[in-house]
Amino acid sequence: MADRIVAAARDLVGVRFRLQGRCRAGGLDCIGLAALALAEAGHRCAVPGGYGLRSGDEPLARRWLDLAGLWAVDEARPGDLALVRPGPLQLHLMIVTQGGHVHAHAGLGRVVETPGQSPWPVIGHWRTREDETWRH
Repeated sequence: MADRIVAAARDLVGVRFRLQGRCRAGGLDCIGLAALALAEAGHRCAVPGGYGLRSGDEPLARRWLDLAGLWAVDEARPGDLALVRPGPLQLHLMIVTQGGHVHAHAGLGRVVETPGQSPWPVIGHWRTREDETWRH
């Protein structure tokens, strides 16, 4: 599953950024990117109706990750979702790849793959429940 998530995320690189965007043709934000990459990899999850990441509502983001069928893990690996804090009242989701992250970059106006560590503080990482190797 993890390899399929990374491949699906990389296939979305270049799609335009659109706040609350949920489809390839119309554009994606970070939630839309995560939901679409997970779905294209074969993971089915509910996409949140509200928009708590812009308010920095960490408990709301954690609830969505749980409802999406994801488990919090201690060590990140490719295919995991990273929840990060770019600003005091903002949260952001990125998909971990080998050597970087795929994410919907508002400033660049598109989905990009960024090499290296997250430039923002990482709150945690989540993994699909289908991937049985999440267990410690």
